[in-house]
Amino acid sequence: MRMQLCDSLLARSSNPEMVFLTGDLGFMALEPIQAAMGGRFINAGIAEQNMVSVAAGLAKQNFEVWVYSIAPFIYARPFEQIRNDIAFHNLPVKLIGNGGGYGYGVMGPTHHAIDDYGSLLTLPNMSVYVPVFDEDVGAVIERAGGSSRPAYIRMGRGEHPKGYNVPLYAPWRQLTHGKGPVVIAVGPLAGTYIDAFLHIPIESRPNLWAVSELPIDLTPPPDSLLNQINASSVLCVAEEHVRHGGFGSDLLLYLAGLGVSPQTFVHLYARAHNFGRYGSQKFMRLQSKLDVDSMLSALNRNVHG
Repeated sequence: MRMQLCDSLLARSSNPEMVFLTGDLGFMALEPIQAAMGGRFINAGIAEQNMVSVAAGLAKQNFEVWVYSIAPFIYARPFEQIRNDIAFHNLPVKLIGNGGGYGYGVMGPTHHAIDDYGSLLTLPNMSVYVPVFDEDVGAVIERAGGSSRPAYIRMGRGEHPKGYNVPLYAPWRQLTHGKGPVVIAVGPLAGTYIDAFLHIPIESRPNLWAVSELPIDLTPPPDSLLNQINASSVLCVAEEHVRHGGFGSDLLLYLAGLGVSPQTFVHLYARAHNFGRYGSQKFMRLQSKLDVDSMLSALNRNVHG
């Protein structure tokens, strides 16, 4: 999604109050922004804590501030500065983390950003955006940029099947329609299930939803989704994030507040930072049983017993 990110930020760069900071990353992608912004494009170096504090200071002076790095470096390393300098003061700094989830799988457990949005959503005022498709990035940048809240944008790689007609961006979108169980996936992971679900007869095909904005109380699920959950025997949540503090538990708490109780709840999640071996994002998803076959097996066990 880096090229779409570059295009979207470039479209905003004529604003003289916009500032872009990078932690010495983004090369071979963000050079057009650097050329357009000149001195307002700041390479802060490998000093993420300082970069976030500088971003907070700029936002306090009413600049429009965007901060970029790979996901593990933008939320984990400067967490204290995000909490103290940005969140506590409700400053509208936009943190962009590339390679969320197992996106940097080959780099090992230190680079697995599978506890990112859960950690950041413990902070006051924080919003999270998780684009599902490459085509979503422009709308996400526009929505985040127009918000007065601090935000974390978890970038990944769009993975919809060839020929699939990507629906217009919305915080919640239904990607497949059927009469089977309800499946909700966070961000790009949702795209990996589309093709397999479309090959299931409509009588048992899952209703696949993708969620792109958190926390839930800021962008509640639509009534059509709640009606499907009430009518279905199985609700399955899939997320490339650890179980504790993830979307699954937040969704159940939200549903409990509405008096909605799924008959059967299935949760697929990132099971570990380190399995003893590491590899590509696809390999790491397989280890966590987030892959398509594991999804189909989990649904089959819980729908048909």
